[in-house]
Amino acid sequence: MDIVIIGSGIAGVSFAEKFRSLSPNDDITLVTQEHDGYYSRPLLSRGFTRNDIEQSIILKTFDQLRTSNINVIPGTKVTTIDREHKIISLEGPCQETSISYDKLILAQGSAAFIPPPFLPFRELFFCLNSLVDLKALRKFRATFLNRNRHPSWAVIGGGLIGCEIVSDLAVCGDDVTLFHAADRLMERQLTPEDSDLLFNVLDDSGVNVLLNQDVHGFAEEEDKVCVKTDIAAEFDAVIVCCGFNPRTELAKQAGLEIGRGIKVNGYLQTSDPDIFALGDVAETISGKLYAFVLPIRSQALWLAGFLAGQVNLGWTASVFTTKAKVHGFEAAHPYRF
Repeated sequence: MDIVIIGSGIAGVSFAEKFRSLSPNDDITLVTQEHDGYYSRPLLSRGFTRNDIEQSIILKTFDQLRTSNINVIPGTKVTTIDREHKIISLEGPCQETSISYDKLILAQGSAAFIPPPFLPFRELFFCLNSLVDLKALRKFRATFLNRNRHPSWAVIGGGLIGCEIVSDLAVCGDDVTLFHAADRLMERQLTPEDSDLLFNVLDDSGVNVLLNQDVHGFAEEEDKVCVKTDIAAEFDAVIVCCGFNPRTELAKQAGLEIGRGIKVNGYLQTSDPDIFALGDVAETISGKLYAFVLPIRSQALWLAGFLAGQVNLGWTASVFTTKAKVHGFEAAHPYRF
């Protein structure tokens, strides 16, 4: 059986390694646009206080995966899925222009969500969704440190990732302002009491937290970027952290059923019985998308067992916990998901 996986995040790699351990003779090919290897995305938001992050974030190189008889094709984009002939088309430096599959696993994850009003200003801000993004941010920051000064940052979005980023930058000694549209931080995950606690922790670390902010857009002012709200404030750089957007374009082009993500049944099967979806790109029958490590890994391990013929019951989400990686913050109540 030819298994093809699109995506080299925790969903795709966890599935590939587990399936290989259960089925040593089937062919496994993993196609990814990444170049750096399999890395820990949750560590991206701690990428400023760790000087060795470019190396320490790598969990396995692609060569290490190949030693497990997993064929990895890096730096390559999948352009189309031909469901009738079970072929995917490739674009990149690889010699192959297409690959055939018996079972296809969609594990592309998600892109950073950019609110539509921000799109005309895309050249004026950063996002943090990949190791490439982190490297660009660290390189930008280094230009200031090399001149013996710290940059000033505006971070748009007081959700989980935004709060983690401002915390890490503040610990580094940078000047940070957090703009959040809601009246409290991480309102989707935290109780009001813990939102207040988080506010105080960030405030004590030197972060200027601004709630109830309607950011209209951005403007370039000489070597500064202006954030347009009720007041105009200038910064050296802006990072937009407004959530995630499942990468559904390829599945939609192939005619698969799409909602917020790629719709799957209780067996993580799309509307095509030979195509499955994993991780934060997959919209489960409950309507939920799971963007956290534990449920994503659970899906990957379950699917490996299912395709290896060792699991019969469908996948169900187990209880899981996570916490914000904010320096000095511990929630007093359980997180909500």
